[in-house]
Amino acid sequence: MTQAIHHFIEQYGLLAVFLGCVAEGESAAILGGFFAHQHVFVLWHAFLAAALGAFVGDTFFFILGRSFADHRYVVRLRKRPGFRRAFRLFNTRPNIFVLSNRYVYGMRLVGGIAAGLSRITVQRFVILNALSSIIWAVLFSTIGYVFGLGAERIIGQALAHHERLLIALAIGLTVAVLGWFVARHVAKKERARES
Repeated sequence: MTQAIHHFIEQYGLLAVFLGCVAEGESAAILGGFFAHQHVFVLWHAFLAAALGAFVGDTFFFILGRSFADHRYVVRLRKRPGFRRAFRLFNTRPNIFVLSNRYVYGMRLVGGIAAGLSRITVQRFVILNALSSIIWAVLFSTIGYVFGLGAERIIGQALAHHERLLIALAIGLTVAVLGWFVARHVAKKERARES
């Protein structure tokens, strides 16, 4: 059973990292780095999958904002807590906003829509988004890689077998729970500020 799961991760792990990074994605990038440390796949492949996923995700939301501003999905995203603030920040400092938007949990979706609704040129957005995606992917994948190194020192060679799957699940669950708490806190502050 462990071999089958290991083989499945080898086959589809990078695709999962890519797809996970299309959305919010920090946990997917961290898991990519962790599995790269475990030699399930090569570290630069994890960097590439995470960077491409982040780039595609933000570009998708940019296109939604630019080309489908009146679509009900985009209108609903524009009503999310934080959209007005994201749009205001984007219009005052567009370069900094595109470069840093992905680091604020829960702002990535509304940030991409805000960028699409703004007057930033497509070329400028693509260049800044590509740069930000690469830096973000290297940072979070490296965190996963370093975490794998620390876990290996603590647990020892037991990681060479199925325990690494349990650790990876723990990493993913921890990042998801922390992200949920942060997003909930930010949304609560935004609702209080808007009322």
